Amino acid sequence: MTLRESAPMAPEKARLLNPLQLAYLGDSVWDLLIRSRLLYAGRNVHNMHRAATGCVNAAAQAQALERMTPLLSPEEAEIARRGRNAHARHPAPRHQDPADYQAATALEALVGFLYVTGQEERLLALFRHSQEEDAHA
Repeated sequence: MTLRESAPMAPEKARLLNPLQLAYLGDSVWDLLIRSRLLYAGRNVHNMHRAATGCVNAAAQAQALERMTPLLSPEEAEIARRGRNAHARHPAPRHQDPADYQAATALEALVGFLYVTGQEERLLALFRHSQEEDAHA
């Protein structure tokens, strides 16, 4: 089962998308993964919201990308690189480190790519690894 309305996109076609388009979708998919994890952990709504805002921000997403980077295939690393180097028409928010913001965009582009190409198992494996406390050790 998937939430995708259409069949998965061929990777060749997905690679032609602007990395910011992939990041746009990847941001929502990442948020859904985080919020689902919190719900299944039995948190109440107030605690879920506080925990989610701690996980769905540029610094936390930059750390998640750092944890998963050693596991990335060359194709996945290239998608993340393109996301990191994409130039949004707006600067990083004042309260966010620009490097973290770029890394978050890289993560979101990768998540978007894996989602649109139907690679949910791979996406979930990387997500789970990125959320392990000792994944960076």
